[in-house]
Amino acid sequence: MRGEVLIEVSASAVNRADLLQRKGFYDPPPGASPYPGLECSGVVVEAGPDVLGFEPGDHVCALLAGGGYAERVAVPWQQVLPVPKGLSDVESGALPEVACTVWSNVFMTARLRKGETLLVHGGASGIGTMAIQLAKAFGSRVIATVGSPEKVAGCMELGADEVVNYRTEDFAETARADVILDIIGGPYLERNLTALNPGGRLVVIGLQGGTQGRLDLGQLLAKRASVHGTTLRARPVDEKGVIVRGVKDNVWPLIEAGAVRPVVQARVPMAEAAEAHRLLEDGRHIGKILLVR
Repeated sequence: MRGEVLIEVSASAVNRADLLQRKGFYDPPPGASPYPGLECSGVVVEAGPDVLGFEPGDHVCALLAGGGYAERVAVPWQQVLPVPKGLSDVESGALPEVACTVWSNVFMTARLRKGETLLVHGGASGIGTMAIQLAKAFGSRVIATVGSPEKVAGCMELGADEVVNYRTEDFAETARADVILDIIGGPYLERNLTALNPGGRLVVIGLQGGTQGRLDLGQLLAKRASVHGTTLRARPVDEKGVIVRGVKDNVWPLIEAGAVRPVVQARVPMAEAAEAHRLLEDGRHIGKILLVR
């Protein structure tokens, strides 16, 4: 189709949005593929009219609104990235969703700056492992929350300065941050505000704990803080294109230099996607779970 490339999929990755879609809680945006899969990597087999920068035979990865679990997927060219130098097609399948999520939220929305502190909840998740590495690469201090000693060690290896096991500690008692990246939602809202420094920015990108929480507006004003809620999947193509270009310009050089890497817990055959979902739901993974052909 006009403005789209057709990719023969080598790999995709499992994201929590896939689990929600499977359970009927997160339908694809209008016009998107009904199949799960918010990212993929592979080879361009066809480029439609008005496509810029890509042609058949190119090795690419892409941010999708759906369809990553398919054999082939059509995607607007603005959402496509070249495979970073030094990575395989399969490895790059772990990058688009987490790189775009972290870049758009931590750096574009929250404007994390060198010398500031980032608190990332779910530090051992795909998003968390990318957030830790990118924040450190840009000169920030990083605090992560996790749920097991193994994940504490994993986040420290990635460069986190402090890791809080939320099963035994309350992050709001000790952690102070300029930017907080939150996947939990309502139950963490009050404590997130406590943990924010003056002028701090809270970005909520997930609701794993629920949609309702208490917000003390007096404390919000006193700290001159801000709360942002964002999603990525349903954004218009042009908005996604801006994010993807930012990732290519700012994140890809770090990956190609070896300063940032995809963290992959497991590679599961695409035909065994149900097993990959079970691994993600089990919650013991660090990084991404890939689906490969």
